[in-house]
Parts: sequence; structure tokens; C-alpha cells
Amino acid sequence: MTKEFSADRLDVKAFAQAKARLASHDSLLKYKRLSQSAHKLHPELYVDWSAEGELRDRLGSSPQPWLHLKAQATFPMVCQRCMQPMDVPLQVDRLFRFVHDEVTAEAQDGESEEDVLVLSREFNLRELVEDELLLDLPLVPRHDECPVPVQMSAGEEDLAPEPAPANNPFAALAGLQMHKPKN
Repeated sequence: MTKEFSADRLDVKAFAQAKARLASHDSLLKYKRLSQSAHKLHPELYVDWSAEGELRDRLGSSPQPWLHLKAQATFPMVCQRCMQPMDVPLQVDRLFRFVHDEVTAEAQDGESEEDVLVLSREFNLRELVEDELLLDLPLVPRHDECPVPVQMSAGEEDLAPEPAPANNPFAALAGLQMHKPKN
């Protein structure tokens, strides 16, 4: 009998021991935090992801659960150069190693190439997918080549007229100094 796994409540250790695989083709609307960052979100946008579990031997310790996550989506944003809508391709391909507690995860995460997470029997895989896609969003989205001409400088019509030069209060004193009567 094959064990069924749920992406919303994943027993990570059992998933890795079974060398199981989960995959989904979800509407972007299922990912609330990601949806809030989208420009003109519509129901035809999808997140495709897959996750594979395995146990890997680690030098000096028992085998540890690992998760290989791949995800991709096309995400609607606004180009910050031309201010036109654009679709940003998001790609995630990451490895995660699971340890038994938060202290170990914090200690090992900084020195490991892979991300280190805490082992759970009710791990929310969809939250991890959403977190990783959010991290993949560009800070400043821009087209490689904008579809409309980009105004790079302000034209004269955009400039405010220059204010008249202010009178220098010492100019009058300089004038008095020159007209001072000689004794």
C-alpha cells in the first residue's frame, strides 16, 4: 500500500523515507501573500511545483531527511522603467535538509550550502513554495527592452520656471561703501 501525502500537512520524515514525490498545478490565487504582490491578478495564472523527498547519509550522524523543491510561475508586475505591465518568470530549484530542532537549524543554516529547516509531521509545503517564490521576485522589475519609448530626462515643458534671483542684502551696503564721503 502506498502512503498518501498532503502538501498542507506533510510528514517530512515519512515523505523522505518513502522517497515520495508530490507535484501540483495550483492557481496563483491559492497563494495569498504572493497574490498581494501581483499586478492585475487573474485566474489563468498558475504555480507549478514538485517536491521529492529522500534520506541522505551525513558524516557522523544518522541519515537526514532532504527535500528537493522545484517551482515555477509567471508573475504579473509593473516595469519600473516604463511603467507598463510585464510578466516575470519565477524559477525555484532548492534543496532543504531537515533537523530535529530550531537551535540546530539556526546553528547549521549559516554554514551549509543547503537551507536547513526544522523537521515536522505537519509541514506546510505550499507555504514553503510561496516563501521561495516571494524570495525570487525581483526588487525592481524591468523589461530587458521596454515596449514603449522610455523618457529618460525631463523636457523643458516639465521643468518649473527658474525663480528670479534674490536680491543680495549686502549689495546695498557695498554701494554705500563706495559713495562714502572722503574727509
